[in-house]
Amino acid sequence: MSDFHGPISVIIPAHNESVVIDRCINTILDGTTPEDQDRLDIIIVCNGCTDDTADRARAFGPPVRVIELEQGSKPLALNTGDQAAAHFPRIFVDADIDVTAGALFATAAPLADGTAQVSAPALMADLSGCSPAVRRHYRVWTRLPYVTDRMVGSGIYALSEQGRARFDAFPNIIGDDAYIRRLFKPKERASVFQDHDGAPVSFSIHPPRTLGQLVHIETRRKTAADEMVQVFGPAPDDTHASQRRAILGLAINPMNWLALATYLWVKAESRRRFRARKARGEHKQWLRDDSSRQPGSTVE
Repeated sequence: MSDFHGPISVIIPAHNESVVIDRCINTILDGTTPEDQDRLDIIIVCNGCTDDTADRARAFGPPVRVIELEQGSKPLALNTGDQAAAHFPRIFVDADIDVTAGALFATAAPLADGTAQVSAPALMADLSGCSPAVRRHYRVWTRLPYVTDRMVGSGIYALSEQGRARFDAFPNIIGDDAYIRRLFKPKERASVFQDHDGAPVSFSIHPPRTLGQLVHIETRRKTAADEMVQVFGPAPDDTHASQRRAILGLAINPMNWLALATYLWVKAESRRRFRARKARGEHKQWLRDDSSRQPGSTVE
């Protein structure tokens, strides 16, 4: 599958993910050989589940193992899975994304050889079933530095043993991927676009299907970004300036204007909603999109 031949641990926090957990695990295991599976240590940390997520995950058997926690907490799930993991590199994966074992092994390669301390596969947005407005938003978002720069970390990131030693434990915050990203300088991060044989390497996210749900999730991202600043201070790199430059670059082409208008409206509306929620003291309440977790036809 790749030029990395050692074992890896894969930690997947899961809170009421019965709709997607089969897809997540099947995508990892599909096409693997017994030798591949011997190198996989997949830990599903079910936290605060009131559905059958744990039973579904447990039904797969080795190399999948399940840990159940009564409390619903992603940071607790991350730390519990991390403590139970047997190997490095160690890869943390959200239950609602799709990534293959081949992509996981390829993502581990630059960590094993010391090229990087943290890595992630290239990001792909599965827009099937999404409304035209959502598609326009992601047409812009996927071309901005957060996605195109080294190591995306939008639902998946891998740490070397040296990289994991950079911090004590996962803090009790919403944006664990943003926290991990800012711990490492760009030269220490790697986005993996292909494996040793030149085959593409990526993972897939499933965006919200409707504009309303998209604003819902963007409001949560504003909460996570605000929390990061409150707890850790402003980001050391000038990400906002690079984002603005990228947007101005896209604006040169009139073909991008409608997509840019949609993207900027979503950002403005989510910012307005975040401020309103914060004023009411509701901004810490978890916002979750279930539209991307359900099968169905394209939204118009």
